[in-house]
Amino acid sequence: MNKLTQHLLARIEAHGPMTVADFMGEALLHPTLGYYTTRDPLGADGDFTTAPEISQMFGELIGLSLAQAWLDQGAPAPFTLAELGPGRGTLMADILRATRAAPGFHAAAQIHLIEASPTLRAKQRATLSAEVTWHDNLDTLPDQPLFLVANEFFDALPIRQYQRGAEGWHERLVAMRDGTLSFALGPELPQPHLTHRLKDTIKDNIVETCPQAAAIADQIGTRIDNTGGVALVIDYGDWRAQGDTLQALQDHAFIDPLTAPGESDLTAHVDFEALAQAAPCAHSHLTPQGVFLERLGITARAQALATQLTGAALDSHIAAHRRLTHPEEMGNLFKVLALFPEGGTPPAGCTT
Repeated sequence: MNKLTQHLLARIEAHGPMTVADFMGEALLHPTLGYYTTRDPLGADGDFTTAPEISQMFGELIGLSLAQAWLDQGAPAPFTLAELGPGRGTLMADILRATRAAPGFHAAAQIHLIEASPTLRAKQRATLSAEVTWHDNLDTLPDQPLFLVANEFFDALPIRQYQRGAEGWHERLVAMRDGTLSFALGPELPQPHLTHRLKDTIKDNIVETCPQAAAIADQIGTRIDNTGGVALVIDYGDWRAQGDTLQALQDHAFIDPLTAPGESDLTAHVDFEALAQAAPCAHSHLTPQGVFLERLGITARAQALATQLTGAALDSHIAAHRRLTHPEEMGNLFKVLALFPEGGTPPAGCTT
């Protein structure tokens, strides 16, 4: 039993069962024992690998989509080029390299990263040679056009889980049983914010909500509607969340989410419908990642890069292209939602 488990059990013993959101918040962001606050979780030596770490093509194409959107909106200057949860800074580095040739883009861009982890901020500082401003949240971003990307950010935000009862909903909780962490159900209560889910659920179905995600989508959408810009949200999930999607990854393998809090990555599928409804600006259709990247020309880019490769490097490159785009890999599991001003057009790769 690790130290964070002991801390959580003591908290439950003192105050009673906690919500799944509280459990996730402690497991991921506890100041001294949390997963993100104590390590670099990415890559072969970590617990998972994200698309920017798989191939430079991913970030390059996102950069070109953002640059085209910037041009379509009249090339505003200055503007905020922001990323939520930027990992090691790999995606932003690829975006900046791909947009170097866009006239005026770099001169107008002010780079802002929203990152809670001190460990990952250090990695980003080492990766990026450009001038960067870090933020704990969106509140302190400058009041100017916002061009933002969030890749595998919303999936790590704490969720609440509700199991449908005969007439209301039981909140799923993390409790203590026989001295260990265990899931339990709270009393059946009405949940007005889930009234609309009575139409597509039956008894014992689980529905997840993420109030923090909705609040962030509202902030992003408000900024875009007020000052212009776009946001590209890339994550795994679907238009409407249903079922228990909470999962834990350790050493690139799934484990019980309650087994090693603080030592495994906790995520849940993103409810893109909730994000779109929370954002007071326009939104695109939800697009599979593979389709999005193909629209942006990833196959042509892959073929051009392949001419410079041989042997194992070429095999790795081909595998990376497949992993990012194939329906049986990340191509369908991951989706893309774009936010943009009312009356405007979605960024390249997305449609309405």
